[in-house]
Amino acid sequence: MLRVRPAKKIAGTVRVPGDKSISHRAVMFGALAEGVTTIEGFLPGADCLSTISCFRRMGIEIEQQGDKVTVQGKGWYGLQEPMQHLDVGNSGTTIRLMSGILATQPFHTVMEGDESIAKRPMRRVIGPLRQMGAKIDGRKDGEFTPLSIRGGKLQSMAYQSPVASAQVKSAILLAGLQAEGVTSVTEPHLSRDHTERMMQAFGVSVVRDGLTVSVEGGQKLTGRAISVPGDISSAAFLIAAVMVVPGSSLLIENVGINPSRTGIIDVVKAMGGSLELQNERIVNEEPVADLLVTHSQLHGIEISGDIIPRLIDEIPVIAVMATQAIGQTVIRDAEELKVKETDRIATVVSQLSKFGGRVTPTDDGMIIEGQTALTGAVIDSMGDHRIGMAMAIAGLAATGETGIENEEAINVSFPGFEELLKNISQ
Repeated sequence: MLRVRPAKKIAGTVRVPGDKSISHRAVMFGALAEGVTTIEGFLPGADCLSTISCFRRMGIEIEQQGDKVTVQGKGWYGLQEPMQHLDVGNSGTTIRLMSGILATQPFHTVMEGDESIAKRPMRRVIGPLRQMGAKIDGRKDGEFTPLSIRGGKLQSMAYQSPVASAQVKSAILLAGLQAEGVTSVTEPHLSRDHTERMMQAFGVSVVRDGLTVSVEGGQKLTGRAISVPGDISSAAFLIAAVMVVPGSSLLIENVGINPSRTGIIDVVKAMGGSLELQNERIVNEEPVADLLVTHSQLHGIEISGDIIPRLIDEIPVIAVMATQAIGQTVIRDAEELKVKETDRIATVVSQLSKFGGRVTPTDDGMIIEGQTALTGAVIDSMGDHRIGMAMAIAGLAATGETGIENEEAINVSFPGFEELLKNISQ
């Protein structure tokens, strides 16, 4: 059990682990590229290690030591048919993006994962890939794992996505790289664009027109050096820690500030928080900066619409901040929370309520009452890394000790979280 004591203040200079989304893609693109790809700042969390394991089973040589990875790329058709099923563990990114890759391969593959993955919807990816000609099956007509993919020749398509999902978009674009003609995806709102940026870093031509992004089939990827910035989704927990503990100030170095991911920064500022970007720069097509965060009295706001895809993973910890803000915070248009590692609307409400938090669930989000005194509690991460970390941050602002059960889930995205939290808590 992870035990958290109330903090008098949060202070110091820190770095967070590498960006999970970029780490996944660096390994995938490196495997599909021609030549060697070296990765620094890789996140050695359970999800990203699942991606490495899958490619190793398909004959790709990958050397990984901590946050340094070397991938011996063999080109798009250098993958070998795996003798065993590919185990994606708990990683939705791995299984959904790999679906797009494997749909183009001249062999058969079966992908499966843990109990959580077995409950997560796959048809949102499988459906459009089938429209391109992919032969994919699974439980309940491809809605759930295990997925059976018999790859082959695909046709390009112009896809109107009903959801703003980076995983859906990425799977289609990856399949499109080997389809005949131009493949495009149009979203209702802009989702994370790490795939498009990394494609360009590996030498692929990508065209964006508003909410539509397109790639032409037949393009090759070329191996290169990739430097992975710190994950802003991980930094969000430290930002929240500063905001809920008076007298705190923290410098978080080398954080990715991709505009499709910075909803948390916009929300903190809209709530009245002090957050300054320093040393802004571009690394491998990705914007990076150092974040200087200073405690401020927050006030409640409404969070809805276009910003939701840009902060969907940060909503659990935003809810924690909202308990200490003046007034009411309302979160809408976040139905996507229901199909994450857990139903995050239900888990945030159930676990935050154990502290005495006043949180009301709605069909598409939640309502949080502010300036609530929190009391230490024993909570359950429910196997969801972001729930575990969010409740640990609540523990910093609570009276008495907080215990986090199933804390091992945190290693999915933030190995070393407990030690770092202790180092910055005074």
